[in-house]
Amino acid sequence: MQRLLILFFICLLPLASRADSLFGEKDPLAQCDEYGLLHQMPEVYRTDFAPRYDSRCDYYLISCKTLMTDPAYVGALQTSLKRLGYYCGPIDGVFSDEVSGAIARMQKNSSQHVTGTLTVAVRRHLHLP
Repeated sequence: MQRLLILFFICLLPLASRADSLFGEKDPLAQCDEYGLLHQMPEVYRTDFAPRYDSRCDYYLISCKTLMTDPAYVGALQTSLKRLGYYCGPIDGVFSDEVSGAIARMQKNSSQHVTGTLTVAVRRHLHLP
């Protein structure tokens, strides 16, 4: 009986880690701090309503070049850069030269290889999937 209960809880553990995406409670591109708490912005942008994947895991399988064309992801990137003070432009979901410059400044300040493009290190630094 104990073995059956242990096996049951082991099978439920992966589902518990994805509970937020299974029940639709959290947006995978929402601004979260290092503790996983959601931050709400006072303004609503057009990119907030853009279509996006249901799970953060889906974004890890997509290349950075493909993500640079996704308006919802670029909007989340712009919001995150603006929150840290690197970006001052509009949140429009377009990967422009201003966004590239903001990424380059962020890479320089965090001692990364400066490319001005979206890399895995930039995604990790900004807590984006």
